[in-house]
Amino acid sequence: MAPHELLLNLIGGVALLIWATRMVKTGILRAFEHPLRLIIRRASRSPITSCGAGLAVATALQSSAAAGLLAVSFAERGMIELAPALAFMLGADIGSTLVVQALSFDLSRVVPILLIVGVLLFLNGGEARTRQIGRIVIGLALMIMALKMVVAASLPLRDSPALAAVLNAVSGDNLIGLVIGAGLTWMVHSSVAMVLFFMTLASGGAINPEFTLALVLGANIGSGILPLEMSPGALPAAKRVLYGNLAFRIAGALVAVALMPAIWPELEGLGWRPAALVANWHTGFNLVLALVFLPFVPRAARLLERLVADPKTALSPAAPVHLDEDLLDRPQLALGAASREVIRLADMVEVILRDVIGIFEAPPRITREQLAGQENAITELQDSIKLYLARLTRNPLAEEDAHTCFDLIVFATNLGHIGDIVAKGLIAHADTKLDRHLSFSETGWAEICELHRIVLDQIRLGVTVFMTRDDAMARELVMKKDAIRDFEKTAVQSHVSRLRDGTLESIESSSIHLDVIRDLKRINAHIAAVAYPILERKGVLRTTRLRAV
Repeated sequence: MAPHELLLNLIGGVALLIWATRMVKTGILRAFEHPLRLIIRRASRSPITSCGAGLAVATALQSSAAAGLLAVSFAERGMIELAPALAFMLGADIGSTLVVQALSFDLSRVVPILLIVGVLLFLNGGEARTRQIGRIVIGLALMIMALKMVVAASLPLRDSPALAAVLNAVSGDNLIGLVIGAGLTWMVHSSVAMVLFFMTLASGGAINPEFTLALVLGANIGSGILPLEMSPGALPAAKRVLYGNLAFRIAGALVAVALMPAIWPELEGLGWRPAALVANWHTGFNLVLALVFLPFVPRAARLLERLVADPKTALSPAAPVHLDEDLLDRPQLALGAASREVIRLADMVEVILRDVIGIFEAPPRITREQLAGQENAITELQDSIKLYLARLTRNPLAEEDAHTCFDLIVFATNLGHIGDIVAKGLIAHADTKLDRHLSFSETGWAEICELHRIVLDQIRLGVTVFMTRDDAMARELVMKKDAIRDFEKTAVQSHVSRLRDGTLESIESSSIHLDVIRDLKRINAHIAAVAYPILERKGVLRTTRLRAV
């Protein structure tokens, strides 16, 4: 086999193994995420139970990195304390080694059965959970097939003079093996794949067994780096978990390398075949790591809290709180997160709408700069929500989920338009009023305040309609829109009457008065838009307001 074909087959096998691992992880999360989260939450009462939960979750997800990201998301939300989270990670490290133990056996005979069962469940499953179980079974079959590809591709390496020369040059230095193992695991993004690859090379005699153990230790360090790389914007609470886990692995690996000359003769005397030696070393290292560090996780937590301090400045209100990128492959959870973020956006819009009336008063109760800052935050958060939902739509969605996604985008867009009207309309009108030293008539100001109060009630009702999808309240929201249109007509007629009567304040502030009334009406139209999809699906909307001729 040509060198480029060998390399291509090897990389292809590793790529398939990574993809199959992702399939299993995705299937388990979609089918059993709630039980997994419940396990983590209940187990966080003590380090020992947290360690057991980490072992169970990582075994199910086939990946300590995936289990780590799940723990990180809990830590960021304050749902798990730092000490139990560190214990959870120690258990997750053990759980990922059990996958290597299982795959170290020849399971190729069960691949056809797994594929048949998995495809039948996925294509014919009546429930979503059944289809996801099918996905899990298919992923397990592909993992075994990928392992065979890696083994087959690495067979020629056993007799490669070039590889022998490189390994002979470095095999005497276990510290270099540690670095190589960590680097390869970081590049491949899978400690399971790399440990299995090292196992294959050791079985064929291509690598010195003692040096293979150093490579496995490096793979453990690389596995601790992966969650850090996948969480670049993590909050300090999450970073403490990841830094602590990586520190445990580095410390344990360095001690193990230092003790290798004393340990190796004992291991060699056990007479294990190379594959069993690598798998048992991988598991044994993580077991010892957990036993040594588990009693010290409370102290480690206190140290990490001092070293990785919380930011002194508050997070920007424009920063999303609920939008979790890890939920994008689970549409219903992602839509739930986006819904909570839209509610946050609606609260921000209600605040700016409530405050903006104060800028028309003399003296103003709020500054233009404060309102502008609120509007900028609304625009940024609205953009974040729409981009998140756009990424969600790249995956196929069920019809109901697609409708929900569309409604969220429309509502977020309308809330953004309200912020624009406040900034480019109402605030601009207030600036003009202030610059020209104008005043509203007493009656005119009372009309503006009354309409402003009604619109504030409307936005609160609109948010309730969005949350409950109640058709009766949706009908009420639309009916009040018609009432506001009538209010506008009455207010304009009253204003014209004051102009006829020669009321000085009305004459001077006429254009501003009418523009404020118009903008409040436009804001209400954007609020009422949330009701239309609900009423349309109920079949109670007319297609046109025109009468038949």
